[in-house]
Amino acid sequence: MANCYEGLTFYNPPGSAEILSPKLAVSWESNPETTEWTFKLREGVKFHDGEPFNAEAVKYSIEKTKELAVGAAYIWDPVQEIQVVDENTVTFKLSYAAPLDLIASANYAAWIFSPKAYEEKGADWFNEGHCAGTGPYTIESYERGSRLVMGRFADYWGGWKEGQFEKVVFELIEDPVVLQQKIESGEADFTYQVAPDNLPALRNNPDLVVYSNPSFQNLVGLLNTVKPPLDNKLVRQALSYSFPYEQFIQGVMGERATQSYGPVPVGMWGQSKDVPQYQYDLEKAKALLTEAGYPDGGFKLLMTFATGDQDEQQVGELWKAELAKLGIELEIQGLNWEAQWDLGKSDPQKAQDIFVMYWWPDLISPYSFLRSMFHSEDETLFNLAYYKNPQFDELIDQANEISGSDREKATQMFIEAQKMLVDDAVSLFFYDLANIHIARADVKGFVDNPAYPHVVFVYSLTR
Repeated sequence: MANCYEGLTFYNPPGSAEILSPKLAVSWESNPETTEWTFKLREGVKFHDGEPFNAEAVKYSIEKTKELAVGAAYIWDPVQEIQVVDENTVTFKLSYAAPLDLIASANYAAWIFSPKAYEEKGADWFNEGHCAGTGPYTIESYERGSRLVMGRFADYWGGWKEGQFEKVVFELIEDPVVLQQKIESGEADFTYQVAPDNLPALRNNPDLVVYSNPSFQNLVGLLNTVKPPLDNKLVRQALSYSFPYEQFIQGVMGERATQSYGPVPVGMWGQSKDVPQYQYDLEKAKALLTEAGYPDGGFKLLMTFATGDQDEQQVGELWKAELAKLGIELEIQGLNWEAQWDLGKSDPQKAQDIFVMYWWPDLISPYSFLRSMFHSEDETLFNLAYYKNPQFDELIDQANEISGSDREKATQMFIEAQKMLVDDAVSLFFYDLANIHIARADVKGFVDNPAYPHVVFVYSLTR
C-alpha cells in the first residue's frame, strides 16, 4: 500500500534533521491552539486512474475513511470539518487540539485515493487488489495469499530516472528456509524473517547485505492491576525485578532486541533513557514481596501469549523458572489472538494476570503507546493492565494536544508520564524489537523506516 498510496506528510527515519517531510502537501501551518490546520497541496499530481489530485480529493478521502471506520480510522477523530479553500489548499477544523501534521503521516488510514474510482468501483474493488492512489507503483495483478505484481505509474509526479525498478513482485512465503534459499540464490532481492541463528552466515555472504535497525515495536507484559495480588504495587515491582532481561536478550534474541526504557521504543521521539529500567535482582524482588506480605510467594499467576510466537513462549518459560525461586507459580497459556484478547476484555477479576503482546504505533507518537495501553477506559480495549490514573491521563492528553505546537514540551511531558508507569510497575517492558532485513548487495538505496514497518519504498531503490 505504501508503494501505491501517499499521505499528506511523511515521517522521516530516526536521525533525520526533521521529523516530517512534505509528501502530497508541500507546506502546512496551524493556529496557536492547533485546532485549525491548513495544508498547501502539491500541484500537477495525478491519481492512477488519471484523475487530478486536489483539495476535494483530500476532503473526500479522509471523510470516507472516517465514515468507513475501519482499522485506524480513529486517528481522524479530532477532525470536525474539512474546508476546500481552493484547488490546492485545504483547511481542517478540529474539535480539540491535535498534531494533525503527525496524524497525516500515519501508516494506516491516512492514504489519499481517487474519489472517482471509489464512487464507480466501491470498497470491494480496492479490497480485491486494485489501487487508485498517487504513488509510484500501481497493482497489475493479485493472487490472494501468494503473489502481488506492481508496475511503474508512468505519470508519477516524482518522475523516473535510470536504474529504478520497472516492476515489483511480492511473493508471500511463510517458510523461513525457503525465504533464505531464495535470497541466497538471487531469485529474490529482498526478504526478512529468516531464522535468527542463520544471520551470522548471511552477514558473511558478500552477495548479501543484512540491515539491522531499531523498530517502533516492543514486547510488553501488562500486569492486572486490579486483581490480587497484582493490585499491590509492591508485588508488581517485585515481578519487574524478577525477569532476567539481559540473559534473555543475549541468549535468545541477540541482535534482534534491546531492553526497553519504558513503553515508548528507542528511536521514536518521546523515548528517553531518563526513563528507569528494572534490572534482574531476585534479592530486591524478595524484599518487596516480604514488605507486601508474601515473604514466601505462595500464589499462582496466569500469563497469556500468542500461540506460535516462540519468543513470547520462551519469555514465559524463562520467567517461570525465576519466579519459582520466589515461591510463585507461573502458568503459561498460549492462545490465538482473538481468544487471548477476549479473555483480556472479560471481567478483570477472572482474566489473566499477565497479558504478553507486541505493540507498534498507528500514529507515530508516544501517545499511540501511552493512550492505547494505559489511558483509563470504561470498557476495556487495549488497556489490558486495567490501569486507572487520572493524573497520568491528564498529562498525556495535554502532551498530545500541544505536540503539534510545542513538541519539545510535549516530549518532556510524555517522559514524565512514562516514569509514572515504571514506578507504578503496570507492565514489564521486556524489549524493543529490531527490524532485520536482508537484501542482495547490488540493490542500493534502502533505508529502514520504522514508522512504516516492513515497508520497502521501491521508488528509492536502484540496482
